[in-house]
Formats: sequence, structure tokens, C-alpha cells
Amino acid sequence: MHRLPDLPGRTRIPVEPFNTAPAEEVRRTLLACLGSPRWAARLADHRPYPDVDALLAAADEAAYDLAWADLAEALAAESLPVLPADTYSAAHTALSAAHAAYEARFGHVFVVCLDEVAPQERLDHVLATIRSRLANDPDEERTVTAEELRRLARQRLVNALRSTGIRATGR
Repeated sequence: MHRLPDLPGRTRIPVEPFNTAPAEEVRRTLLACLGSPRWAARLADHRPYPDVDALLAAADEAAYDLAWADLAEALAAESLPVLPADTYSAAHTALSAAHAAYEARFGHVFVVCLDEVAPQERLDHVLATIRSRLANDPDEERTVTAEELRRLARQRLVNALRSTGIRATGR
């Protein structure tokens, strides 16, 4: 099999520990990425993956295939983002009010992937995004929410693979 060399500045993420770890450990790790047992089982059961790109493609496909009930289960496992300790109290109040308005309108927690947002811009980004998404109709917001959950799962999975969170030898 021919493989292109890793590009300079690009870190190769190993998939071997994911492929060889005990199934329960993999499922626990996957559930921390996205709280959908169906998604986690699908990815764990289809191991081994030839490389991280194949795993991420499978993760995306499995997320796209989730029914709303699966997504609702994943949303129930999500928690609100934690603000830095030095965030002023007015920001906490504004964010709490925005989250409450969102949950009242759509019946679930607000999720947004912040992987491409600079840390110093995250609070403003979250507030602006909640406010803009409050204008969505429920069907449109379900689509946006599903995409944000998919992006969050992908980011968390990459982070788990980069860390030593998944080990080939188990516990």
C-alpha cells in the first residue's frame, strides 16, 4: 500500500491504539466524544481502521446516520461550556440568559464547536451564535445542532487519539 509522507508541521495521529484497545475502553472513550451509544457502538464494532482519516470518515458517517432520538440522547450528555474564572459577572449573566432562552425555544442544550475560534473570542462567539440561532425554526436548528454535534465529536475524537487516553493494553 502506498502512503504519502506526512507533511511538514502535520502531526501523524496513530490509530493503532484505538484499533487494539479493549472494546469497553474504546466505547467509554467514544461516549466521552459523543454521548450516543449507537454512534459509539458502530465505531467500536467496525474496527480496525486503516488510518485516522478512515476512522474520522466513519465517525462523520455514523453521526450523519443518527436519528433525532440518538441526537437528543447525545445532547442530554452535553454540558454547558465553562467560562474562564476571570470572566466578569455580566458575561455569566448574559450567557446564562442566552442559554435559558435557547433551551426554552428548542428544548435542549445549546452546542457549538469552537475548534477554530481563538480562546479570547470564544465568549463573544458563543453569545453571537446563540442569538443568531434563536432565529432558526426548530427543523433548521435540528440540522445545525446535528452538524455541531458531529464537529464536536470529531474534535474530541482527534484529541483522544492524540492523547494517551486510548491505550492498546487496556487498564
